[in-house]
Amino acid sequence: MTTIYKSDEGARAVRERYLELLKRWPVPNQQLRVPTRQGETFVVACGEKTAPPLLLFHGSAGNSAMWMADVRVWAEHYRVYSIDLIGEAGLSAPARPPLASEDYALWIDDVLKVLSISEASLVGVSLGGWLALDYGTRRPERVTSLALISPGGVGRQKIRIVFRMIALRMCGSWGTRRAREAVLGRRPAATSPAARYFMEFLSLIHENFRPRIVKLPIFGDEALQRLTMPVIAVLGGRDVLLDSAGTKRRLERTVPQAEIRYLPEAGHFVFGQTAPILEFLGRLAVLPQNKAKLLT
Repeated sequence: MTTIYKSDEGARAVRERYLELLKRWPVPNQQLRVPTRQGETFVVACGEKTAPPLLLFHGSAGNSAMWMADVRVWAEHYRVYSIDLIGEAGLSAPARPPLASEDYALWIDDVLKVLSISEASLVGVSLGGWLALDYGTRRPERVTSLALISPGGVGRQKIRIVFRMIALRMCGSWGTRRAREAVLGRRPAATSPAARYFMEFLSLIHENFRPRIVKLPIFGDEALQRLTMPVIAVLGGRDVLLDSAGTKRRLERTVPQAEIRYLPEAGHFVFGQTAPILEFLGRLAVLPQNKAKLLT
């Protein structure tokens, strides 16, 4: 674990706090350990087992705790599987295979096989959005729909901010806080105890975790054109990490059926998307082809 954490002590601190957070999961759930070719993968499953499957992929330096504000609503309609990405600050294996390979698609194949899922809708944010896109371009027949929040791999990645964040992280706790605020924005003055606890957890991760310092592979036009399923993309106009305007233009050109929610005042992490994504997913259930699936 020290390969992705700065120390064993830091790794233990993050793990213990995460386990405490998981006890607060807002709905009844199963916490699963799924064997894969990349090592064990941690999954939090909730919602009716017979409901349509919905897979959640969090962002870099994160874990399934980021979805705790969403799952209560989504689990009323779907069997939700929140997956801790390998190589990130959750309970999955620390493996980080090359992004420019089929390794992540094969890893997701393994997860779906163990969970007995043939096809599913995917929700991904940032790195998780890149992962959802990668799987959608490689396995379009297994992806019912894609909901993407600030996805990587479409617009240009802003490299300058990455070097700024590296420099800030070398300035102790002050620099770590400023690096976090550059991406997440400043913490509101008035927040609930649960929100403050979660933000403190994010601070703990940023103090102890070694994030991936890599350039996300950009999907070519041919790959994006394989996304024939319904797609929604939520983009923040003030994204400091990704060229969201470029993402918007490319999706409009290569994925013409995509529904794009471009929010000029939002940053990289676009909050408050629980209801819009549920509404998008709900519309799919009444499409003629999906009605046919329900009848078979």
